[in-house]
Amino acid sequence: MEYEELREIQDRTRQLLDEKNFREIKRLINELQPQDGALLLDEMNEKDILPIFRLLSKENAAETFVEMSSDGQELLLNSFTDAELKAVLDEMFLDDTVDIIEEMPANVVKRIIKQSDAETRKQINEILKYPKDSAGTIMTVEYVSLREHWTVKDCFDRIRKIALDKETIYNCYVTDDKRKLIGTVTVKDLLLHDYDTAISQFMVKEVISAEATDDKENIAQLISKYDLSALPIVDSENRMVGIVTVDDVLDVMEQEATEDISKMAAVTPSTDTYMEQSVWQIWKNRIPWLLILMISATFTGLIINTFEGKLNALSPLLFACIPMLMDTGGNAGSQASVTVIRGLALDEIHPRDALKVLWKELRVSILLATCLSAVCFGKLYLLDGLAFGYPYTWYICLAVSMSLFATVVIAKIVGCMMPIFAKVCRLDPAVVASPFITTIVDALSLIIFCLISMAILPALA
Repeated sequence: MEYEELREIQDRTRQLLDEKNFREIKRLINELQPQDGALLLDEMNEKDILPIFRLLSKENAAETFVEMSSDGQELLLNSFTDAELKAVLDEMFLDDTVDIIEEMPANVVKRIIKQSDAETRKQINEILKYPKDSAGTIMTVEYVSLREHWTVKDCFDRIRKIALDKETIYNCYVTDDKRKLIGTVTVKDLLLHDYDTAISQFMVKEVISAEATDDKENIAQLISKYDLSALPIVDSENRMVGIVTVDDVLDVMEQEATEDISKMAAVTPSTDTYMEQSVWQIWKNRIPWLLILMISATFTGLIINTFEGKLNALSPLLFACIPMLMDTGGNAGSQASVTVIRGLALDEIHPRDALKVLWKELRVSILLATCLSAVCFGKLYLLDGLAFGYPYTWYICLAVSMSLFATVVIAKIVGCMMPIFAKVCRLDPAVVASPFITTIVDALSLIIFCLISMAILPALA
């Protein structure tokens, strides 16, 4: 639904609330998709959220609740009666319940656990034991399990009996009496075979699966690589413990992309949206990185102070070229680092490919540096020197162009190698992206510029 259309529904709902026309509100909100209903509720006044939520149908209520922001969920959980809380929990899938538990304060969690039955509590506790960011934390235990000696008719009878409580029924998993995964079948497979055919005759035995302790980012890559709609999750003994569905993977991919973008921009990642964060929270996420980068940037100042007198003696115009050199070098390094970080994230590049990446980026950097340095020479000598009258001599232009050439080459090498080095050291490559690479390249470009200028200008002059 478009934003403007949703705003109109919100205004209409507020008007109906003032008129106490709850019948029309009930009709209006039950026609919305759960995602749109959640946005509607999140935008309403706190005093109106609970009355509107109570007008949702039983099925819509649970789905809408899952899609709401954590603040909206907490507000409703604190307002629910025990009966209302149990009714919502009974309609929710277990993985959604666990996600909510992880976001809620202790007093709310206690209420959720209290209203869950013994089996659900046991499953919740099992999932919560898995390491953070592992497959176990995003999987659901609500899957269809079949036996290999069953016929197609047996399987359909089983699916009809348990389908309402399962997150997906298209993919079915064949297990033995000890829950060991031995094959998979789809509903399409069942539909294409006779009722009296045993599924052992056509089930897929080469199953792609992952362990519950695997990183959830790796799970996303597996599902994307093999075009799966769901991935079975097993323990160390190949026993089925759950499945990860594609909708959960989309959430993981969004979270990982948000984290990487934040780190590349030197901001501590946050699970809250921008509008949900307070000013102090945003300040806390940004200030540590800015302090680190500010302190590291003092090296640039020290380099300028060291060479200031010698550069002034050669030509004061050299200082006018410093920002261009530093910016170009930083941009060149960022280009290389972002490309390599993306390749590492998508499992297209591995640390063992370091020399291949280096050789490719070296050739690219030489081509780019040749083009940039030639344009730089022409710009300084013809445009700045002849057109605008700045006293740029050909040997000053040569020194700057040579410095730019060397800066671009080194920036590309640093930009492509640092993310791989971070990966080898088990660090997040995104952390060493633009901010740190730019700082390093700035310092290197200044040293290169000063050394080349001092080496060739006196000789040419």
